[in-house]
Amino acid sequence: MIFSPGDFVYSSSKFLGSYLPPLNIEKLSLLMDSKKINFNDLKKTCNKFKNIKVHVIGDTIVDSYTRTAFIGGQIKTPTFSVLKQNVDNYLGGAAIVALHLKKAGADVSFTSVLGNDEFGKFVKKKLLEKKIKTKIITDFNRPTVNKNTIQTGSYKLLKVDTLDNTPVSDDIIKKICENIKKTKTDIIILSDFRHGIFNKKSIPNIIKSIPKRVFKVADSQVASRWGNILEFKNFDLITPNEREARFSLGDQDSPIGSLSDSLAKSAKSKYLILKLGDKGIFCKRNIKNKDKPDYFSLDSYASNVLDAVGAGDALLAYASLGLKSTNSLELSSILGSLAAACECEYDGNVPISLEKITEKIDNIKKQLNYKDA
Repeated sequence: MIFSPGDFVYSSSKFLGSYLPPLNIEKLSLLMDSKKINFNDLKKTCNKFKNIKVHVIGDTIVDSYTRTAFIGGQIKTPTFSVLKQNVDNYLGGAAIVALHLKKAGADVSFTSVLGNDEFGKFVKKKLLEKKIKTKIITDFNRPTVNKNTIQTGSYKLLKVDTLDNTPVSDDIIKKICENIKKTKTDIIILSDFRHGIFNKKSIPNIIKSIPKRVFKVADSQVASRWGNILEFKNFDLITPNEREARFSLGDQDSPIGSLSDSLAKSAKSKYLILKLGDKGIFCKRNIKNKDKPDYFSLDSYASNVLDAVGAGDALLAYASLGLKSTNSLELSSILGSLAAACECEYDGNVPISLEKITEKIDNIKKQLNYKDA
């Protein structure tokens, strides 16, 4: 549409694009206004993270990216031929959750099981460099989990996994439980990728080991395996994705609101953040409060998605710290969403710093033409 009142020509689409923020940012602004939250509140909350004690227990994954150049294909068989160029390794699984927390300023302890191999040495070295208090248990009968993505340019051709998903021994579970009992912490995060630590037999014992009055968080990223977030009952926060939620309830039909309500009640969790991929998150409060609605949603704030791997881990870390610091599901979910957005803008699983969160906040303020009071 073109407006032409005289000598000047105005394009309505250009006009709107220049002055109106994107819809996801506008919705965020409306939520913040309704809860009397401003951008300074987000930054102040981040400043409270320093020295909060967090103990992360879970499956470590080394995410590898093998970069190649495409040569061609075979004539007789459907086989790609590529030239190997280089390999980049990143800490993933529960280990990247620990790194996110450390980057946010928390005092982090980490318990995991590694193999007696080069990837195990790589994990220990990286955690030591970041000054994370490691409580590593070596299992001589299994490899350190490695997931190797073969890619050429921006195209991911294949992923090769090296792992053993059988349960770890009872002796190792006893050591994990001892670590939990002995480690003083404000928050405990159980990060389940179902690679040996968590199963029907071990989970009850691990939960029993958690000291009283510790803020309990569980994340069960096991959509492709036989894990179930409902095995982690009576936690303060759970953060499954939609597929995991539907699997745990055997419900493929219910709308998101009903699904979240059923899951929160079944899990008996105080708070639920349901991850919806590029659609954002749906947040549910399972605590009666007349002054606050028990649910709300947030869109994704990623502006340039390069790699979504690890976005849920970033959300988990920042939302956990936010809830412990403020008891505000709104503040915590916003910070978690911003951390997830930052993670999506990196190629590879990279820990997100408070500086990156601040940059994202300032960028959103700019889009809203927001001025501090």
